[in-house]
Amino acid sequence: MSTDDKAANIGEKAKGKVKEATGKAVGNERLEAEGKGDQVKGDAKQAGEKIKDIFKH
Repeated sequence: MSTDDKAANIGEKAKGKVKEATGKAVGNERLEAEGKGDQVKGDAKQAGEKIKDIFKH
């Protein structure tokens, strides 16, 4: 996994956590759900990158 990809995926997860927390704090269920979705997306991208790394070696 390249450093840029890893940083982007971690950033997406962090953004998702912030959105989720903000949504909970203000009672906005849509924002909270978007945050959870961003976290899942970041996790999926990281998993895909790890699989690519496995097949490179």
